[in-house]
Amino acid sequence: MFEFKKNLREGGLPIHVAEQLEALITQGKVAVGEKLPTENRLCESFGVSRTVIREAITHLKSLGLVETRRGVGTTVLRATTIEAKPAERISPTTVEDILHVLELRLTLEPAAAELAALRHDAADRRALEHAQETFITACEAKSQAREEDYRFHHAIAKATHNPFFERFFEQFSQGVIPRAKLLSIEINPATSVRYLERVQEEHAYILEAILSRDAEAARETMFQHLNRAKTMYAKYRDQEE
Repeated sequence: MFEFKKNLREGGLPIHVAEQLEALITQGKVAVGEKLPTENRLCESFGVSRTVIREAITHLKSLGLVETRRGVGTTVLRATTIEAKPAERISPTTVEDILHVLELRLTLEPAAAELAALRHDAADRRALEHAQETFITACEAKSQAREEDYRFHHAIAKATHNPFFERFFEQFSQGVIPRAKLLSIEINPATSVRYLERVQEEHAYILEAILSRDAEAARETMFQHLNRAKTMYAKYRDQEE
């Protein structure tokens, strides 16, 4: 059994777990075709929750390192990463706009997800589930799912039963979705598909936490979802410096 570092820093647990698992794969300690330890075993080894492990595995999947199949587990596909990005290059002005909006969203949406977990009613549950279903359908249709992504986050804001969260989203509309600011010529179809698959999984974890009324997990999964996007878009900015 592999030895992992425990007592990881709060606020970045999934990333720290993912980095250790990624190292095992890229260093050949878990060979291509082999399976990672089970979710339960990873929870015990790292001393973290299922939510953290699932977020970490989602990150590895977005890098093209592993795949997960029901009843089979998580299998290593390759030993080198293929990062999921919606575009090859974005203009500096666009990147700055995206990062400013994500910075704002990071201060509000984790709290909105937490409140939605505590306050949602039956109508909110139906709206949230419908929003996730339409997002999945849009992704399967090879759409960029910008509007459907917005509706998912707007449904969470509405489920807080605080009208000011809802007004925040209505003010920005689809402009809060990073790729809504990208030009068509900037979209990279191959990596965009992988990127949207990761967004879809992250939405699923957020939804699961909210509907199970796990306020802490709802806040954490939303934070990780937005912070991962912020980190990724910051890399575009760094490419230009």
